Amino acid sequence: MNLKLKYLRQTVRIVLFLFLAVPFAKAQFYGDPPDDTHPWAIHDNNRPQPPRVEPGKVPGGAPSDAVILFDGSVESFKKNWIHENAKRKKDWKVQDGALISVGGAGTIKSKVEFADCQLHVEWAAPAKVASSSQGRGNSGVFLMGKTEVQVLDNYNNPTYPDGFAGSIYGVMPPMANPLNGPGKWQSYDIIFRRPIIKDGKVLDDGSMTVLINGVVVQDSTPLEGGGGHRARSRPKAFPLNGPLKLQDHGNPVRFRNIWYRELRARPIEGGTDGKLSPEATKKKRAEIAAKIRQDAATKNGKEKLLRLMESLYYQNDAGAYAEAEGLGEQFVNEVAEKPEGRKGDFMQVNNAVKYLVRHKILPADHPGIDAMKTIIEENGWNK
Repeated sequence: MNLKLKYLRQTVRIVLFLFLAVPFAKAQFYGDPPDDTHPWAIHDNNRPQPPRVEPGKVPGGAPSDAVILFDGSVESFKKNWIHENAKRKKDWKVQDGALISVGGAGTIKSKVEFADCQLHVEWAAPAKVASSSQGRGNSGVFLMGKTEVQVLDNYNNPTYPDGFAGSIYGVMPPMANPLNGPGKWQSYDIIFRRPIIKDGKVLDDGSMTVLINGVVVQDSTPLEGGGGHRARSRPKAFPLNGPLKLQDHGNPVRFRNIWYRELRARPIEGGTDGKLSPEATKKKRAEIAAKIRQDAATKNGKEKLLRLMESLYYQNDAGAYAEAEGLGEQFVNEVAEKPEGRKGDFMQVNNAVKYLVRHKILPADHPGIDAMKTIIEENGWNK
């Protein structure tokens, strides 16, 4: 065997050995690799694709993954809601596609319990103006049965600002008043995140974003304990889930088109998107590596080698490393003996090595890099 060729094979094997031995994270050698608190690389194609959701057919319409709590029918009301007061003398009623609050019927609550969500609710105060301030078209939407987004006819009707329509009641006034006039339908679109407290420590205050008729009036407003009447609320633990409540405040407020979508979990409660703890990141990277190794087992040749190499970016598994090393040696030998038609394959490895050098995973002065350059030059692959 030609000594020069033997030397090149040995040095390229060393390059691949180091290449495979050092764990790194970007499968496509493109964006920045994962770090101690991010299990995914930038532009990582191993990251799950967003699931398809069909939007509503009309503005405010429920998307395909929404849970419908009221669709205008009596059946929908009976299926999804119960009265909170068992000793009430009256009931809420369904009329002309609307759910109507009846004075004396008390609060109703959803049978299903949930927490972090996108919530859509439409409501209308009576067309006939019969009072003022808090006595005019008053009701409330209570997330998890605890934090109220005020419902009130504030069209030309002043009141205390943190009790205004669209306020987080007792916490924050809305930043604008985009209400339609009395009797006209209003829409609330709410993004809610519950507070998270563990071992007495506030990890997340919780927040609320509210749009009235498409206009932002609350922008990630901290809940500060959830608010309430007269007393200032303090940070407190919320349950994992709770019902949606609609308030009877003595006014015949109408509701329609009520639906919600659950939000993805935050990192502090087990979510795997965003900045994670070092422990959670390490665990997730191991899961990603295991899935890639499973996929590699279904492939052969260079494709299998690349997938095994890819798995090592997330976790340096000894078994995967040993198998990749063997495949890598076989691949280099094949290219060295018969380089015709292998430019793309070899340049792919070369680009990967450049990536490793750029991110300081492979030493820039490693002699194997020069050996790979020699193969490229001798075959004219750098032209």
